Amino acid sequence: MVKAAVLGAAGGIGQPLSLLLKLSPAIDELSLYDLAKILPGVKADLSHISSIAKVTGHWNADEKELASELRKALTGADVVLIPAGIPRGPGMERDWLFGRNAGIVRDLIQAVAETCPKAFILVISNPVNSMVPIAAEVLKRANVFDPKRLFGVTTLDVVRAETFVQDITGEKDPGKTVIPVIGGHSGETIIPLFSLAKPAVNIPKEKLAPLIHRVQNGGDEVLKAKDGAGSATLSMAYAGFRFAERVIKAAKGEKGIVEPTFIYLPGVEGGDAIAKETGLDFFSVPVELGPSGAEKATNILGDISADEKQLLKSCYGKLKKNIEEGINFIQNPPPK
Repeated sequence: MVKAAVLGAAGGIGQPLSLLLKLSPAIDELSLYDLAKILPGVKADLSHISSIAKVTGHWNADEKELASELRKALTGADVVLIPAGIPRGPGMERDWLFGRNAGIVRDLIQAVAETCPKAFILVISNPVNSMVPIAAEVLKRANVFDPKRLFGVTTLDVVRAETFVQDITGEKDPGKTVIPVIGGHSGETIIPLFSLAKPAVNIPKEKLAPLIHRVQNGGDEVLKAKDGAGSATLSMAYAGFRFAERVIKAAKGEKGIVEPTFIYLPGVEGGDAIAKETGLDFFSVPVELGPSGAEKATNILGDISADEKQLLKSCYGKLKKNIEEGINFIQNPPPK
């Protein structure tokens, strides 16, 4: 029996993510939580779908009862997905987004720590580079932090790399091209490693820089196309579902599942060497998944091209600042 809980299930990412999870044969119970009063309707709608997962909804008009509903949603959860918070909008400064979402993620993680500390936690809320360190600090303070069970979902960067390179390779199924993406999950911190693609891809030199830029700024492309009416919700929902499904499959014993994800390196086998080389405790690298979560971090830094090494150097400072901002939010909380 697998119970998945979605925190922020009524939002732009949460609704399509919940739909995909409802369709998955790997999930027996789907628990939905949100502050929005549309949540009972989302639950009812999904409940009409003829698939395995039983759906429960957790919302209450009374703010005092919401905390109780959150804990009901989390009780017995094996996987917790967190797309909650404010989505990125046109011209939105990262600091503004951080200020809105940091407290939301902190409070949700606190509830996870108190209710289902052994669950796999998948953080989707942006900015991921800061939200995952916030989650780690909250879990540490509750003495339940298991680095193998905390993931920042960076799969959308991988999905974009696979899809965008298709225009060059002509591969009919972009998902058959494996392209590792490392670093973080925003702008220049996203480093797609086309040199390590399997099967190998031949990208003309003049097309490589624009391709990398498109992967790094794919969110802006969607924002512009939606003309300010939304962000990358559907593709993010797919990416979140894809990663969650692979975590579940690995937890059930399926071997050979490797996915890039933003993790706390010192707590995962192979992570110490990467932390030493990058100077960062949090970093996205290909991770072998297994029954305990992140079983092993794979160090591929020595295999990348000279151009990719330059991209990597330029990301370190920004990513370090993002990580420190998240840690500082918990260690030195802003006045309420």
